[in-house]
Amino acid sequence: MKKKIISGNNYLTAGFILIAAIICTGASANNYAPYADEEGLSPAATVPQVQSSGIGIPVKKFYAVLVDKDNNKWFLTESGIVSFSAGKWTLHKENEKIAVTKINDFAYRNYPGGPELWIASAEGATVTTLPIEADTKATTYLAGEGSILSNDVVKVTLADGPLRWFGTDKGISAFMNDKWLVPSYEDTYPMGMFKEYPITSMATNPAGDSLYVGTDGAGVARVFRNDVDGISGASVYAQWGPIILPSDKIFSIYIAPGGTKWFGTDLGVASHTGGNTLENWSVYTTDDGLVNNFVQAIGSDAAGNMWFGTKGGGISVFDGSKWTTYTVNNGLNSNNILCLTVDADGVVWIGTDDGVNSFREGVFSSYR
Repeated sequence: MKKKIISGNNYLTAGFILIAAIICTGASANNYAPYADEEGLSPAATVPQVQSSGIGIPVKKFYAVLVDKDNNKWFLTESGIVSFSAGKWTLHKENEKIAVTKINDFAYRNYPGGPELWIASAEGATVTTLPIEADTKATTYLAGEGSILSNDVVKVTLADGPLRWFGTDKGISAFMNDKWLVPSYEDTYPMGMFKEYPITSMATNPAGDSLYVGTDGAGVARVFRNDVDGISGASVYAQWGPIILPSDKIFSIYIAPGGTKWFGTDLGVASHTGGNTLENWSVYTTDDGLVNNFVQAIGSDAAGNMWFGTKGGGISVFDGSKWTTYTVNNGLNSNNILCLTVDADGVVWIGTDDGVNSFREGVFSSYR
């Protein structure tokens, strides 16, 4: 049964975050719940239904995934950007303007001027158009006055609006209408905070003007575009106090179509609804049916089921009352789930440390 937390209307003060951020330095990857046939979990398929095919590219780890307007799948791997289109896998390494190594994240948006792919790397933020070919134009933004805060860009996220958000080792930058917004959140989130507690995940609301930033030890920072084209800080989400996040180590953030915010930590997953910081929180752990408490990928399907990819436990699917578990015993390539998303056909695409799985109508396909 979920644990519901409802509190008063006071907001957290930002100053507390640096006092209470250090918690739980040990990961809980070994804190597994029993697999699908044990009490408390709804059985997944007991006999694996798996279709296998080769990728033909020497990659194993698939860190991030996105789907473009043509329903092509794009993956970030240890060898660079890989796409899957019309049954063909392609490693995109022919364009010298686009990094192949040291890529940390990427994001896609089909803007009126055409589709954009933004790439976060240790060598700046790069934007390119699709498809990626040898002569495709690409622009890289580097740190400097009036530009992105740092060349070490760890995360990027986009939404329906014109804002592009970037998380760096020195803080958060935003780009809008060919202009970099000026950060004005130093009192709330000093630059040293992001050095000590690195950014691990980011997600933006549908309008794109508010950003949720997960950190490794300082909970969730929130920033928003202010009225003078700057970036301001808001109160924080932290484990301590009336808000009971399972942990201040946040490894995944997902905002569902209905607006519910989901936060995956090393000690379980939390959800938050509404605009009040302190109210309407729920927490789920292995005690409730989650297969593993270390949640590093979150998504949802067309039916509204929530998918949670864990570090070492496989996948848990939650329909609001019932939990279903999928592991290597059911057809996953690995129980270490690094990313997941759902495409336009309702197929779930799952990146692991040992190739890719897709899941359609109860059948896993394996790509290695």
